[in-house]
Amino acid sequence: MAKPKIALLREVDHPNIHRAGGATTKQLVTPSCGADALLSGFTDIPPGAAIPLHYHNCEEAVLVVSGEATVEVDGERFSASEGDVVWQSVGVPHRFINPSDQNVLRIYWTYASADATRTLVETGETGPILTEKR
Repeated sequence: MAKPKIALLREVDHPNIHRAGGATTKQLVTPSCGADALLSGFTDIPPGAAIPLHYHNCEEAVLVVSGEATVEVDGERFSASEGDVVWQSVGVPHRFINPSDQNVLRIYWTYASADATRTLVETGETGPILTEKR
């Protein structure tokens, strides 16, 4: 069977993955659609919540789709707004915090590897992005 050249991925067709801090993720671009060099999808972070401090085995780019973010990167914090893109190099601890008490923070992330992993700084636990619980 020939490898697909394009895939139209609809968010509604993908299950929510519940993550620490109350965040939910939808994985869209994965090997199941034919991708072999990257992963991407959406994460929603509820008001006042944050995802845990972590790092990856590959580069990552994150677009702030809606809301405001406090981004912690290697111990420093800065603000990012709708339309801003945050890039992280390999192995740099980072996390996104939603400082709003009313609005969801929505991000669109892309990993530069279909074999991307996430390592939690607090526990040292490492796991493949693709095997996160749905």
